Amino acid sequence: MKNLIFYPTIVLLVAAFALSFNSCRKKADTIAKITVRDSQNALVQNATVVLYGTPSEPGNANVRRDTLATNSEGVASFDYNEVYQLGQAGLAVLDIVAYKDNLYGEGIIQIEEETENRATVFVQP
Repeated sequence: MKNLIFYPTIVLLVAAFALSFNSCRKKADTIAKITVRDSQNALVQNATVVLYGTPSEPGNANVRRDTLATNSEGVASFDYNEVYQLGQAGLAVLDIVAYKDNLYGEGIIQIEEETENRATVFVQP
């Protein structure tokens, strides 16, 4: 009789313990790194990089737009951790615009969750 009461308690404790691991998973970083190069393949420092989404509906002004300058290695690093939620499949496909002085270039990047996503944009006059 004593074993009949003890057994369901153990099963419930083991189930609760197993479920607690699944809900406490820490999400990995979701980062977009854009490298900017000129027509001679040299890295471009202090270039302005803009990442933006295209509206899915005409007239929809609620579209994400982020702007950063490239560092000394010609890279602008965008952090999308606050955008991505655990369990979400995929994140976004964003357009890229990069410019500095009279140099200009465009590109596209697919942002995948919990990944360091990379793209290179070449700027030219």
